Amino acid sequence: MANKKKKPRKFTKKLLNKYRLVVLNEDTFEERISLKLTRLNVFVLLSLSAIFLIVATTILIAFTPLREYIPGYSSVALKKRATELNYKTDSLQQVIAINEQYFSSIKKVLYGEVDKVDFNKDSIIEATRQEAKTFNLSPTKEDSILREKVKKEDKYNLFESAKLNSSFILFPPVSGNISQEYNVKEKHFAVDIIAEKGTPVKATADGTVIFADWTTEAGYVIILEHSQSLISVYKHNAMLTKAQGDIVTAGEVIATTGNTGSITTGPHLHFELWSDGYPINPTNFIDFK
Repeated sequence: MANKKKKPRKFTKKLLNKYRLVVLNEDTFEERISLKLTRLNVFVLLSLSAIFLIVATTILIAFTPLREYIPGYSSVALKKRATELNYKTDSLQQVIAINEQYFSSIKKVLYGEVDKVDFNKDSIIEATRQEAKTFNLSPTKEDSILREKVKKEDKYNLFESAKLNSSFILFPPVSGNISQEYNVKEKHFAVDIIAEKGTPVKATADGTVIFADWTTEAGYVIILEHSQSLISVYKHNAMLTKAQGDIVTAGEVIATTGNTGSITTGPHLHFELWSDGYPINPTNFIDFK
């Protein structure tokens, strides 16, 4: 037991034994530096030096451009360029996906693969009425005075009214021979223009689509509302390229001719014009040939 206790004491004593480190001039044997050291001091000093070198090397590699010269590390400019290219690639992928969806929609329209959307019109009308009730639409005193003033100005401004009416031009929706003329006595308030199936039907003027759906008697029907209180109706279409609420320009394709509906005898376009709620003869304004 005594021998086991002596060994740790001897090891501790060796660590704490004092030594002198002397630096002499080789020629004159003059003492230049003299240091008192122990083995423990030397071990601690070497350990601290090693830790300092490791920390300093890590900092140089991690936070200075010197790491670019170490194999396995890329340059800052290369990383920045790679990041920019990654962002551009992601943006291009999004644009390509959007374009593919757009082209897919165009293909469906061209091939007549447009799905019919069923909805309850009564519920939409009721919802609109309920929403309108939440707003106070009663005219104020200032609004009534302004309306009356504008009404009087328009009433006596004859030249401006004549200018607006004369500049309103209607374009033929399709060209062809008329199989049935406009006839008030027979209550045929339209003209039937013979056209091959699939012929593009164009908007007669700028306007907004107020109806675009299937009906039993007239097949696919689209109705446009124009300025000057004018409404145009296109019936017996094979397919529609516009939906309710779309804004169209004069000459823009809105449908293709067909032979749909129960009251039709062949491919043609049933075209109507209404002004202020009254039917008018389209041949008075449009040349279909």
